[in-house]
Amino acid sequence: MHSSAEDNEFRSNYSRVLKRIESAALSVDRDPSEIKLVAVSKMHPAELVRDAISADVVVFGENKVQEAEGKIEILGRDSAEWHLIGHLQSNKAKKAVQLFDVIQTVDSKKLAARLERLCEEENRERLSVFVQVDLADEAAKSGILRKDLPELVEFLKNCTRLSFGGLMIIPPFFENAEDVRPYFRKLRTLRDELQNENAFAGSKGELSMGMSHDFEIAIEEGATIIRVGTALFGERDYSR
Repeated sequence: MHSSAEDNEFRSNYSRVLKRIESAALSVDRDPSEIKLVAVSKMHPAELVRDAISADVVVFGENKVQEAEGKIEILGRDSAEWHLIGHLQSNKAKKAVQLFDVIQTVDSKKLAARLERLCEEENRERLSVFVQVDLADEAAKSGILRKDLPELVEFLKNCTRLSFGGLMIIPPFFENAEDVRPYFRKLRTLRDELQNENAFAGSKGELSMGMSHDFEIAIEEGATIIRVGTALFGERDYSR
């Protein structure tokens, strides 16, 4: 059951997160309004997402296509902006093209080619995609390796449906959030290099980096999009 207490708890968490964003941005002379907050709603019920929408949250991040589909059916496709922030399996790509405004986790030329073709089949004119980069060479994580990035970027530049909007990273987890700073810095450098090559579809290139425990550091290093779940919604119930 859902309660107004949960709604109030969300609102106070949201207000705290906004204050944290503001102080991190101001500490490095950035405008807090430049930073887009993606509320990571994975494993949280549609009712809680509805509360978040009523508290003026406008962008949600989901990890799994199927789970997102259930929520979007309940809440409506146009109720918010929907980002896929989890690994996309190719057999779920068609549904992802139908559901999401942004796919943040393109990590291979093969996946990009499939999305481009599906956009044509679905008559979708534009789909914004980010490239997920693996800068730590972590076997267990998705993301394209730095050495393979140029080929994917070149492919995206020539797509007619996919719009290359930015870079995304899920760095290794460190107890001390400060240890993650070099990864954020590297991603920003990479983005700046691509910017100089006019790689991004008519934009400056978003930097999607930073989660609940390290988003302040990400903002200091130039994040334009942060993905925050636990600090907004509380701990996830993995038993469900």
